[in-house]
Amino acid sequence: MSPEVQASVRERGAWARRHNQALVSLARRVWQDACSLEDAFAVICETAAETLDVERVNIWRHDPEARRLSCLHHYQRSTGRHSRPRDMVLHVDADYSQALDEVRVINMASVERDGGGNGLGEYLRRHGIGSLLDAPVRSAGELLGVICHEHVGPSRVWTPEDQAFAGSIGDYVAMAYEIDRRRRLEGQVRHLELFDPHTSLPNRDHLVQLVHAALRPIPGGEAGPVVIHLHLDASPHEGDARHEVLVEAATRLLEELDGHATLARVRGNAFAVLPHRAMHETEALELAERCTDLAQAQLDASGTAAIVTAGIAFARDLSAPSADNLLRNAETAALTARSSRLHRCEVFDAGRHRELVARIRTERALRDAFESGQLKVHFQPEVDLSSGRWIAAEALLRWHDSDGNCRPACEFIDIIEGCGLILPIGRWMLGEACRQALAWPAPADGPAPRLRVNLSARQFAQASLVDDVRQALADSGLPPSRLCVELTESALLPDIDTAVDTLKRLRELGISIALDDFGTGYSSLSHLKRLPIDVLKLDRSFIAGLPDDPHDLAIVQAIAGLARSTGLDVVAEGVETEAQVRALRDCGVERAQGFLFSKAVENAELVQGFGASATPG
Repeated sequence: MSPEVQASVRERGAWARRHNQALVSLARRVWQDACSLEDAFAVICETAAETLDVERVNIWRHDPEARRLSCLHHYQRSTGRHSRPRDMVLHVDADYSQALDEVRVINMASVERDGGGNGLGEYLRRHGIGSLLDAPVRSAGELLGVICHEHVGPSRVWTPEDQAFAGSIGDYVAMAYEIDRRRRLEGQVRHLELFDPHTSLPNRDHLVQLVHAALRPIPGGEAGPVVIHLHLDASPHEGDARHEVLVEAATRLLEELDGHATLARVRGNAFAVLPHRAMHETEALELAERCTDLAQAQLDASGTAAIVTAGIAFARDLSAPSADNLLRNAETAALTARSSRLHRCEVFDAGRHRELVARIRTERALRDAFESGQLKVHFQPEVDLSSGRWIAAEALLRWHDSDGNCRPACEFIDIIEGCGLILPIGRWMLGEACRQALAWPAPADGPAPRLRVNLSARQFAQASLVDDVRQALADSGLPPSRLCVELTESALLPDIDTAVDTLKRLRELGISIALDDFGTGYSSLSHLKRLPIDVLKLDRSFIAGLPDDPHDLAIVQAIAGLARSTGLDVVAEGVETEAQVRALRDCGVERAQGFLFSKAVENAELVQGFGASATPG
């Protein structure tokens, strides 16, 4: 090899290394959390201009139908000036548009020779551009635009290294678009997690975080934070009318608080107020009365028959700092005010024990019910919205009490969790549900129905959980592929690393995992992408307003899109109308459960339903 060739090889290698170093540095900057899409465009243009030694770099959006380029970002190296010339529009010919679709780079070493007929001539001559190196910007197979590297002056030869670098720069622009899209999606989901979609107020989870931050060590003499719970005991409304009344009430309350307190919507018919400073009892009571007066007046003006009551709870009454307990105490006081009908505002009495006595009695009755066989497993079917078939069922606990009532778990689940019964009952329910699921018939043209069983947070935290699931499968003979365990977000978040490990071990058994009540807890996309899950169960609160409520519709569309992009199935809970079914299908949700299809039933009735739904016609 001649010395000239060796020198050329060394020079080209040096340029390749320089290009690679520039791309590595660029990647670090573009991926920074603080780097917006416009910031990314700026740093990409600067890096490209410096590395390729060109005067101008432009990023254009391409309109294929109009064959038009619209400038999104312009950079001029000699002045260091960035701009967004929205009025800079170029019309290009069909050959240029086709080239953008087909090649990695468009190399115009001599604009005078190669570019005169492509519709860019006037623009190129006006700016004295002698050579052009363009790289299409593509994402997910879609042509988004082009980044143009414009050399001012005489023509120049673009080396293979230059062309490879320019193609990579086009990829980096596409990457910036994708990062921005993902961040916007994460922002939407994060907003769903922390804010009520109808009033745009913080939700209960968000308020818990704020109260927790306020429960710092309290110096002697300070009262600590106070929470006021406003309960609206109103006549039922439907759809937009209900939301409109709540929004109007929230607006009046926000005006009264005037930035001195946080207003949150903590339940469908309740708000909570967290003042931004400590208050003594008289001051807190005056604020609570003003809030109840305002809310009552607004509801009366709207023609809503309602009684507004308030409960006040102070951190001083907590045996240990707990945001949940403080909110619960305020709610208990508001419900006491509603029941008594004597006062519209009540202060939580830490010495009140009537509720505790009733709780203890219920706990004893539940222990007897478990031992005597009064606890039963019922099942609510899950439906394929395309075919109408019952394809799965969720196991639900029911208490057939001595008075002949069939009581749903929501009436006593807090009690069995609090007294520790949740562990033996949960273990029994898992095994019993697996055993009964063996009787479910499989359709001739598909797999046998899948069983879904809820695991509580305490069950999930047990070291024996994986062995318990393995034993339930072995004792029942149920194939692991037919079992799906459901967990809420709150069960996973206290220790996300341990949760991920436990979920992986469960999936190694061959079962699947569902995230229940999705959208109502603390989870973020960063958690979601780490969790080895298979199904998102869309909380019923987002289904209630379909199809008429645009907020609920937007939420369902966002979560369904998120699930599709991450390869997860979606099941909608609480479906009650055919209109909701049509809206869900339009959003891409194909599985659902709810009273429209069936209430929770005993296994014999469920088996008949599986058979009937699998019969054609």
